[in-house]
Amino acid sequence: MKKFLFYLGMAMLLVCFSGCGNKGKKGIFTPTSSGRAYELLVVVDHDMWERPAGRALFNVLDSDVPGLPQPERSFRIMYTAPSNYDATLKLIRNIIIVDVNKDRYTQPKFKYAKDVYAAPQMILTIQAPDEESFAQFVEENTQVILDFFTRAEMNRQITLLEKGHSDYVSTKVKSMFDCDVWVPSELASFKQGENFFWAGMNSAVADQNFVIYSYPYQDENTFTKEYFIHKRDSVMEINIPGAREGMYMMTDSLLTNVRPISVQGEYAFEVRGLWRVKGDFMGGPFVSHARVDRANQRVVVVEIFVYAPEKMKRDLVRQMEASLYTLRLPNSKQSEVEIPVGDTRTDTTNVNK
Repeated sequence: MKKFLFYLGMAMLLVCFSGCGNKGKKGIFTPTSSGRAYELLVVVDHDMWERPAGRALFNVLDSDVPGLPQPERSFRIMYTAPSNYDATLKLIRNIIIVDVNKDRYTQPKFKYAKDVYAAPQMILTIQAPDEESFAQFVEENTQVILDFFTRAEMNRQITLLEKGHSDYVSTKVKSMFDCDVWVPSELASFKQGENFFWAGMNSAVADQNFVIYSYPYQDENTFTKEYFIHKRDSVMEINIPGAREGMYMMTDSLLTNVRPISVQGEYAFEVRGLWRVKGDFMGGPFVSHARVDRANQRVVVVEIFVYAPEKMKRDLVRQMEASLYTLRLPNSKQSEVEIPVGDTRTDTTNVNK
């Protein structure tokens, strides 16, 4: 356990947000935000947008989503000059405001606001005294910026899941694992194994899948890339075989990334990468959260994976990934499943006060 506490402790020292705004509750006269999921508007001076500082921000937002088999951009980027930032543009769901002013600021920092002009909406303001410090700050906080808007979009998906999720899967997971989870109601195929449950949906666009399984917690080495892949492959070999003998789902270990995160204030081991079927050409992306159920001294893994040959997969993965954040372990006192976005490094404190 010391290893997870160390990661969380280090992460908490890196918090660089100062919160602002309201509680994010939509008022009676608050309009609905515009724009598509993962679409983002940058409010920035045109000349700065073309200079190195603007290019630094563009490169962050235009970076590839990790764990996908083909390049896909993190966001669809639009930009406008402050003079053109009118009432219509203020309704867009994701907005970054660039505020560089040497008379107002002595160092770079973030500020964020929720549901200011519309709902749901997240506005991130990046303040800096000059363009050089702005560019450096943006580059150093690449993951913070990406996580901020990615998790805001996932919260919107979680809101939809709360209103309409699969009661069958929730009931089954509760009876098998004593856990609560929300998955899309469209998942209509199921399979049960020993400490294992799978739910899937086969549409004209893609196969989207949810899996939950558990195994005993051993020691701190349980949360290493090598150990996780070993456990995952052994579980999938038994429970998700291929079309012929000797075929089964396995992990592409060379294209697997891991990182410690926090979910509902608790340590989680995030794993994302590619799966493939041994002896076949099938494959696709997956995302897993491995968490410690201290009451039962076990690791509970929730995972989503997608099979969508020749299709773009970013939105398919992220739509399902939101379900992972809804997992509540036995004896959990956490009642709020929304992901705090102001502190994207740890997700342990909602700074939206």
